This record gives sequence, structure tokens and C-alpha cells, in this order.
Amino acid sequence: MFARTEVIPLIPPMRWLLYVAAFLVFLAGLVLFVFPLRTDEFFAWTVNPPMTAVFLGAAYWSSAGLEVTGARSAGWDSARLAVWPVFVFTTLTFGVTLLHLDRFHLSPDTAPTAQTATWAWLVIYALVPAAMLVISRMQIRSRRPAPKAVTAGRPVLPPTLRLLLAGIAGVLLSYGAALLAVPVQAATWWPWSLSELTARAIGAWLVGLGWAAAQGQLGGDIRTVRPVALTSVAFVVLQAVALLRYGDALTWPSAPAIGFVTVLLAIGVAGGWALALSHR
Repeated sequence: MFARTEVIPLIPPMRWLLYVAAFLVFLAGLVLFVFPLRTDEFFAWTVNPPMTAVFLGAAYWSSAGLEVTGARSAGWDSARLAVWPVFVFTTLTFGVTLLHLDRFHLSPDTAPTAQTATWAWLVIYALVPAAMLVISRMQIRSRRPAPKAVTAGRPVLPPTLRLLLAGIAGVLLSYGAALLAVPVQAATWWPWSLSELTARAIGAWLVGLGWAAAQGQLGGDIRTVRPVALTSVAFVVLQAVALLRYGDALTWPSAPAIGFVTVLLAIGVAGGWALALSHR
């Protein structure tokens, strides 16, 4: 099944912003995923237990793939599936940072590397959402009526896949919002222990990922959903590695642990399915 669409070229400032954002989240993921026991030295705040650090590191690394794929996209329809989830995540994370600023490494008693990481964190999360709004406005205003030669049919996502994406989006958005709003209560349904800060940090990620799934479902285009598909597969693979390293932190075989793995499997199936369709 096909629908009609027009191709809106991605402007260079948006492309470069996505590349810069990808580099920054790669660095954050490097510290969290590779050195989860040394966040007190190298990260903006101390992350405990290590399973939380590698979970967040996996999320950062998979989002780097989302941003690079978005930057390499030919058109805005595909790239915006990277832009808006990143904007939502960075905005929420900046709010979480301000709310828990006392937990960040701003004290002179902390390691100099940790203090540097904290100030870099504050600058990045203050500037990136603002830059995305400004450049997104430039991108939208650059839109021109496409010539008929540019207009082409687009393959539409199968209804079952759209339903699966909608279900994933609903779970991630609702639970992510709960972790942000009532972290102590919502964290009782997470498979390992969380503080208020780590609960809200994970909540920001879940809302960002849920937003990406919702956008992919609403767009319904097999080709433009490719950034989300790649991110989903990378996220699941990296979380599987995280579980192999620190899976003993989970309370097995509890309902939260089973639910966590079930959602991961659903994300992997949806991402792999969409990726396979996009290659056709």
C-alpha cells in the first residue's frame, strides 16, 4: 500500500546539530556504559547501582545512532523522527537536573573531572533544546512546494506493526511520565532500586523513546521510520549486554523484571520488523 508524499530537503544547520548531538551523547554513553563504577570521577552525578549506569549508557549510545541516522537523512520527514524525541528528552532532563541540582558534582570536594563533566552537562542541556527549537523553525520555514517530479509514493507501515508501535509508545510514555511525576511510588515497579534522581532520569528517557515510537506510528512511512527502527534494535542489543553484565541487580522472577524483559522484546521485534521492511 502506498500514499503520496513530498520530499523536504534537510537544511545544513539541522544536519550539523544532529551530528554534534550524536557526538555528545556518544561521550556520555562511553562513561556510563564502559566505566559504570567510576561515575563519581567522570560523570556529572554519581550513578548507583551500576545497572542504572549501563542502562542509561545503552540509551545514550542508541540515541547516538538515532541522531546520526537522522543527520544522514535526505529529507525532513525522516530526520524529524530524530529531532523531536531528542528535544523532548533534553528538555525533560534539563528540568530533572535543576530539580536535583544538589546531587550534581558542583562541590569543590569532588574530582576535577567530575566538576568539568557537570558544567559541560549544564551547558549542553541548556543550549541543545533551545538550538533545536531555533533550527527547527528555520527548517520548517525552508519548506517549499515540491515539484511533481519530487513527489513519490511511500510504503505505509502494516497495521499490525503500527498497533505494536502504538502499544510500546503508550507503555513508555505513561510509565515514563509516572517516574517523572511520582518517582518514589513509580520506582516500586522498576526491576531494580532507583533513587528519585535516577528514576526521573530514566523517566525522561522512557518519554523520549515513547515519543519516537509514537511519531513512527503516526507517520506510518516505512522509509522515514528507519532512524527509529535502528535505534530500537541498538537499544535492545545494548540492554541485553547490560543485563549480562549486571543482571543480578534485577529481582528475578518478579513482575517488574518480567515486564522489563517483555517490553525490551517488544521494542526489538518492532524495530527489527520496521528495519527489515525499510530495506525492501
